[in-house]
Amino acid sequence: MRKYVLCKTCVPRLSHYRNALLRFKDLGFDRVFSKTIAEAVGVTPAQVRKDFSIFGISGNKKGGYNVDTLIEQLYAILDKGSVHEVILVGIGNIGSALINYRLFEKEGIKIVAGFDIDPSKINRKNKIPIFPLDYLEDFVKKNNIKIGIITVPAISAQEVCDRMFSAGIKGILNFAPIKLKCREGFVVRNVNIMLELENVIYFVNAFEELIHIE
Repeated sequence: MRKYVLCKTCVPRLSHYRNALLRFKDLGFDRVFSKTIAEAVGVTPAQVRKDFSIFGISGNKKGGYNVDTLIEQLYAILDKGSVHEVILVGIGNIGSALINYRLFEKEGIKIVAGFDIDPSKINRKNKIPIFPLDYLEDFVKKNNIKIGIITVPAISAQEVCDRMFSAGIKGILNFAPIKLKCREGFVVRNVNIMLELENVIYFVNAFEELIHIE
């Protein structure tokens, strides 16, 4: 039985570890040490070992970790062997880009339908069909969908979130520029692209000013 751990900080790091290990594999590495993984991800070797130990992953002090075995273990923890069906609400620029992003399926993520309130965007014959928003509840229940993506304007995001949860969605990735509220036991991850860009701009300016002062 898969071991799940409710750790909001260490689980995202597992994805970073996996991506680093895939790069090491492409470079021909058979074994790696926690120090090598840590340097690739930007954490300490102790943090790597601690994260792995939480999920029962152990290495060899002298020989490190076998790359292939470690990748398999992380794939199992992250449930990468399954196909996860996802719906998306909001067929604007971001929503359209996500629907057309072909690498999702390679990672076991399949957007199976989109929804929108704009009649001009409805197209049931698409490879990934676009339905009116009023079809959301029936589609989610009929297809037992558990994960949704929100790419609607901020003013509509909480209403869409509530509809998703009422329909049976358990987890949401939210691209609307607002922090959504949800009941206990449900999962919402907020992705604020503008905020992230503002942070990048600030620190670029700050570092340039620091260099200028020095």
